[in-house]
Amino acid sequence: MRPVENNKRKLLTVVTEAALEATLIKDLDRLNAHGYTISDVRGKGSRGVRHADWDLNASIRVEVVCDAATAETIATHLQTHYYDNYAMIMFTSDIFVVRPEKF
Repeated sequence: MRPVENNKRKLLTVVTEAALEATLIKDLDRLNAHGYTISDVRGKGSRGVRHADWDLNASIRVEVVCDAATAETIATHLQTHYYDNYAMIMFTSDIFVVRPEKF
């Protein structure tokens, strides 16, 4: 596939505490995400090692494919409402999608 401008989107990736999953789903729906993928993950960061074997210590990765404005809106909301009290990191990547009408 040859990338074209119309196929350009952002991939917003959020790694955070699993306890936020239900709340994040509501936020994403309200903030115009057309869809998302959520995976259970584990790793180590500034708050120590996070295992997936205990619910209170579990982490998730949330991925949203969207336009740049939506990615910015979601990232700003999450940073404002959750960064101070939860383990959370976010990053975006430029991607090209095969079916842009879905995003």
